[in-house]
Amino acid sequence: MSHTLTAKEQSLAKIFSDDYVFTIPGYQRPYAWGRDQAQELLDDLLGALAAAPAQLADAAPYFLGSIVLIKAEAMPEATVVDGQQRLTTLTLLLSAIRATVGDDELQKDITGCIYEKGSLVKGTQARYRLLLRERDRDFFRQYVQHENGLQALAQVNTPLPDAQGRLRANAQVFMDGLAKLSQAELVRLVQFVITRCYLVTVATPDLDSAYRIFGVLNSRGLDLSATDILKAEIIGGIAPALRDAYTKKWEDEEEDLGRDEFGDLFSHIRMVYRKAKPQGTLLKEFKEHVVPAKQPQQFIDEVLLPMAQAFSELRDADYASTHHAEEVNEHLRWLNRLEFKDWVPPALTFFVRHRQQPAAVLGFFRDLERLGYSMLARRSGVNDRIERFSALTNAVEAGADLSAATSPLQLSPEEQHQTYTALSGPLYDTHSSRALALLLLRLDRLMSDASASYQHEVVSVEHVMPQQPAPNSQWATWVPDKTAHQLWVHRLGNLALLSRKKNSSASNRDFSWKKSAYFTKGGTTAFALTTQVLQHTDWTTEVMQARQDAMLAKLESHWRLQDRKSKAALAEALLAELEGAGDAVPFELESAKHGLNATAKELGSTFTVLAGSQARLAWSGQPHSYQQLRDDLRGAGILKLSEDGSHLVFTADTPFKSPSAASATVLGRTDNGRNSWRLKGSAITYAAWQDNLPSSQPTSGRSED
Repeated sequence: MSHTLTAKEQSLAKIFSDDYVFTIPGYQRPYAWGRDQAQELLDDLLGALAAAPAQLADAAPYFLGSIVLIKAEAMPEATVVDGQQRLTTLTLLLSAIRATVGDDELQKDITGCIYEKGSLVKGTQARYRLLLRERDRDFFRQYVQHENGLQALAQVNTPLPDAQGRLRANAQVFMDGLAKLSQAELVRLVQFVITRCYLVTVATPDLDSAYRIFGVLNSRGLDLSATDILKAEIIGGIAPALRDAYTKKWEDEEEDLGRDEFGDLFSHIRMVYRKAKPQGTLLKEFKEHVVPAKQPQQFIDEVLLPMAQAFSELRDADYASTHHAEEVNEHLRWLNRLEFKDWVPPALTFFVRHRQQPAAVLGFFRDLERLGYSMLARRSGVNDRIERFSALTNAVEAGADLSAATSPLQLSPEEQHQTYTALSGPLYDTHSSRALALLLLRLDRLMSDASASYQHEVVSVEHVMPQQPAPNSQWATWVPDKTAHQLWVHRLGNLALLSRKKNSSASNRDFSWKKSAYFTKGGTTAFALTTQVLQHTDWTTEVMQARQDAMLAKLESHWRLQDRKSKAALAEALLAELEGAGDAVPFELESAKHGLNATAKELGSTFTVLAGSQARLAWSGQPHSYQQLRDDLRGAGILKLSEDGSHLVFTADTPFKSPSAASATVLGRTDNGRNSWRLKGSAITYAAWQDNLPSSQPTSGRSED
């Protein structure tokens, strides 16, 4: 048998063509991507599209990763060893665009990418580009691959198996996101996806070779080798007489942290300077964005060594100080339990600056835990997390007051409201099992007055009242109303922790049995939340309500959610405050991705950007009259290079005819300023503010209506 391996960069036009018939074998796990991954994919594609030139043929290729196939040369049949999630989600996205776009011919073209229709005349069967596992294949054909399938899927209200439920949820993510686009934008999006998005297909004719390749591609060797290359380049830039000493410093830190963690440290350092979602390899972005690395000795002495020491203490929750050390380490232990690590770069940035100030360190990590767990409860996506924690890194570097209500470290009243609402809701149904268990463990620690210790290999979350109680059971007697059952079954007040795997056969047993044989081991339980359950003889809505209130009160107190206000309440209050304010209404525009902050005032006839506001260095995207406006401002000295050369600065208050002209000048690309500018200190857009004004009141934004 031939062991020829091929690797090709291929556009999705090639991937979704007659050249391939992809089959997901039965031994693969079910479709597993959730809402976060679907939203991230759509956000990334829309972001790349926004940066693309007017002629898409001139756009740089956008790579979506690699897929590993078992495939013979010159044969379309391909068994997917790695890439099921990407191929399935991309097919789902194409189906969602087809369902949203209005042009019949374009819909037919998209259908041709999803499957080739059969022909009665030719006697041919339909040929599908992607065949899912047998158990999901018919569902995928009916509701995703066939025309009008997504519309029918939206009407399916019955419970679905996990993989099919994720397909339905992700379809809704795409449909909601695409609904915000114009028809022209939808056409441009699908053209970009098909012609400028690429996958690397790695194909080999046998299973053993395919899995060997899969293992290599998914190992961490590539990222870690980047640190070896950086080491050679950085140490090589040091005077020969000092190289041995600096080599020892470097290798001592690598040994102390461990090779994997040392690679993670470089990723975090990259993010400290990059402050945006990585778009390239660690090696490439480190060279481009970590400016101190161009001064080797300075980088090692002033960046690498302090960051390595800080990373070690943060990772191990091993802060040592005469004051507050144990309290700081308690917060660090809970931060380290978060699945996402986006909080680490601002933590490193703060810690190397303020390590010797115990009170400040305690305040920072107390609030960082609050922010991290709020984002967990609110299910903030990776892009939102990166933007928020990058803004926090900027604030730390600028020496800003991190306790101020507007600091990115603090939760706004609306974020407090969203957090409390999420914690009050059906958490078991809305959150992953891992996230839910962590939230309950944090709550359990608080309910036990911080005396609980968790060393269990297995921690799972169980319903007290079963999800489907038997009709004649005592559970049904305590909560006979089905609406009340659905209201309470997945909420905090009905959940307990187990130090064992859940047993579905035990879930419907009666209350006394569950208390004595299931919720305890040897008659005791290590969890305060479960101990509460054991103290009750009945399990009614009143019991669950009282328990829910106590649990929420504990979280509300610990994470300081008392100042929560809904978005509607905040908007009403702010608009009332601004009513009749007339001139000089303050607005702000922030871009964490580019590290920009601009402030402005609406003066009725003009929109004036204030001196000191920041703007991007160069224009990107499509040519526009606003580009000439920027050039004129630079020529007049109104936009000047900042001292560090990273951006432009307004040297004087500068009037613009509209908020979009102002935001385009700041961001260096065409932009809808009515959505970008927000009332200072709020999430209210210029458009929302203007919509609540009397139609007779003049505003510069009316020129864009």
